[in-house]
Amino acid sequence: MTPAPRSSLVMARLTLSAIQAASDDPSIWCEPELHRALLVSGLSLLVGGLSQLQCDLG
Repeated sequence: MTPAPRSSLVMARLTLSAIQAASDDPSIWCEPELHRALLVSGLSLLVGGLSQLQCDLG
């Protein structure tokens, strides 16, 4: 198994950091920037995972 690309690891850490901040302060969920950050991070991780899967299957 090849290691995950560095950008995927960074996005995963940023996503976890945002979720941790949200759990400490529930009012942060009112911030549209958090929603955008989680959406972009999640989509980036999905694309990275699909790319890895395609490489593994191909």
